[in-house]
Amino acid sequence: MNDDVVSDRGVWFRVENGSAASAVRRAAERLGAQLDLGADRTADLSIVAAELTSNLVKHADDGVLLLRPVRRDGEAGVELVALDTGPGMADLTASSQDGHSTAGTLGIGLGAIVRQATWFDGYSRPERGTVLAVQIWPNRPGGHERWPWVGALSRPLAGESVSGDGYAWRIVEGRRQVLVCDGLGHGPLASAATDAALDGFRKAPAGAPAAVVAHLHRSMSHTRGAALAVAEPDPSAGVLRYSGLGNISAAVIGADGKRRGLVSLPGIAGHQRPPIREYDYPFEADALLVMHSDGVVDRWQLADYPGLVDRSPLVVAATLLRDAGTRRDDACVLVARGWS
Repeated sequence: MNDDVVSDRGVWFRVENGSAASAVRRAAERLGAQLDLGADRTADLSIVAAELTSNLVKHADDGVLLLRPVRRDGEAGVELVALDTGPGMADLTASSQDGHSTAGTLGIGLGAIVRQATWFDGYSRPERGTVLAVQIWPNRPGGHERWPWVGALSRPLAGESVSGDGYAWRIVEGRRQVLVCDGLGHGPLASAATDAALDGFRKAPAGAPAAVVAHLHRSMSHTRGAALAVAEPDPSAGVLRYSGLGNISAAVIGADGKRRGLVSLPGIAGHQRPPIREYDYPFEADALLVMHSDGVVDRWQLADYPGLVDRSPLVVAATLLRDAGTRRDDACVLVARGWS
């Protein structure tokens, strides 16, 4: 396998100095070429990568950046997600304007990112750090597209090159469904189990979550197995359908901010015959679904992050991964909204 090729799982960079920033920029340019982004948009991507990493070098106490391909309707783009636990920004909107410098000197600030991005979102709180998310698509600059309805990211255990956690989503026969999977253990075998689940999920016949989980169980018999859960948000009916096996955590956050946990049954997909059941929960258009693996400590509260519920699903997921994810395990967070 070519080391220069970035898989759909993406690659994480720890950004602590200028040399790391240069590595990110070069990797972004290679990914733009890999995806045939075009010379102009690859140049835009290089500017975005340089600005994101520059801010991490200047401000971050623990700055990391995820670079990965994103795909939609037969087209490919590039996504960058920057996370840090630095001093944060009191006014992210002001810092996104041209002429404003986040370092206190004259500069372009985050304005270049907003200008070049197909879409951009972020969340920052003083003394809590910053999360920034950007997508670059061919021939679509301007930052005016609406956020996707779902966002997720996974991170491997410290010292591992691949993660045993993964996620996927699909729309099939009008059903909008999401999957979070945690392959048993760590490393390549755990990753292979999750890859089998993701492939089975994408190919599964249209059906309710319990039927999809049963299909995944059968399709994973050659692997070491996994904990997994499938959810189907249906805000038009005011319901979320959910079926889970093993230690996948999930919750619905209502408009009132209250968190309601979802039930997963004991079991391992791909091993023996686990009990599979489906549960229905209230889910309105303004509700939020949060799912994560056990690599994320389940003590988070969105009420601790004023305004975060109004941000994109990807930024919500990245903020929770940053603050509640543990380096001693693979970690994955998925967030979905009720609106289209």
